[in-house]
Amino acid sequence: MTSAPPRFPPYPIRGVCVLHQKQNCAPHFAKITVDFEPAVEGFAFEVVQGLTVEYEPAEDLPRFFAAAAAGIKEQLSLPEHETVTAARVVLRHARADTFGSHELAFKIAGYLAARKALERTGMPRL
Repeated sequence: MTSAPPRFPPYPIRGVCVLHQKQNCAPHFAKITVDFEPAVEGFAFEVVQGLTVEYEPAEDLPRFFAAAAAGIKEQLSLPEHETVTAARVVLRHARADTFGSHELAFKIAGYLAARKALERTGMPRL
């Protein structure tokens, strides 16, 4: 009899902070802090109410946050982790920079945050 794969996260994982910064001719900058909470099923991402980020133009921020969510979901969905994603992810803090913040930087930050959360539980990862 084969047992079901473990669910991720098995318990709340709070304060996962990632700074993704790359200095070159195409700089990257994204800093996020997220919490991973167990959910009944699937993947849900939300931004904590009242989150403020000093960045102009502010209209870009929802795209950045969506990119972070996409990076987290993509990382958690990799078959190599051998887990079932049942997570509610809450963005608690974010920082952006005029020179270097863009969707790709936030997607990579999300990817790294998910890897860090997986490491905290000892679950399989790449």
